[in-house]
Amino acid sequence: MRIRYKKWARPELEASSFYIDNPEEQKGKWKEAFKNPDNPIYLELGCGKGQFISLLASENLEINYIAIDLIDAMLGLAKRSIEKTYLEKDLTPENVVITRFDIERINLILDEKDNIKRIYINFCNPWPKGKHRKKRLTHTRQLEKYKTFLDEKGEIFFKTDDDDLFFATKNYLEEAGFEIYAETQDLHSEDIFGNNIETEHEKMFTEQGILIKALKARRC
Repeated sequence: MRIRYKKWARPELEASSFYIDNPEEQKGKWKEAFKNPDNPIYLELGCGKGQFISLLASENLEINYIAIDLIDAMLGLAKRSIEKTYLEKDLTPENVVITRFDIERINLILDEKDNIKRIYINFCNPWPKGKHRKKRLTHTRQLEKYKTFLDEKGEIFFKTDDDDLFFATKNYLEEAGFEIYAETQDLHSEDIFGNNIETEHEKMFTEQGILIKALKARRC
């Protein structure tokens, strides 16, 4: 998703209590970023404007969440979304942090000590051209990186509108040693998540009549 530069984003992020500016310094000790360090940690890759993570985190206070994106403007919007959602529920965002980093190099900021229990990947760039497919967040090369910090029973929850990416991801997961234990090609008719939270992209694609594909996988 392309987004215009927002000059307020960087100053607001730097002033935020739940934004981490140097994630490399947290490697191996992410639990220390939260008020309740003993809670399990879930990770969202590519949080966009933050609608998904703000709702998910505010509804599950017993889980700690890390949300990552690369663009300041996106993270600024996510920060505002989190603040708004928590304020409406009379809560303080103590179980969520957001940070800026290139997900292709994610193993530089997380390791086995962080013991991530679940990864959410929602509507990532499908990179349809063959020469670019290794950039996919679900590509085998990326999955191998996630395994360096994902719990031995850790899960990946994935959603997309793109048919090719969905079926390719199933192959990538098998190659990387994951087991797909639930899947659907029409999430809104068969909610495999039990309480599906829509993202901004999901709402847009659904309004266009595009079926949402989804799966849940775990390490074998």
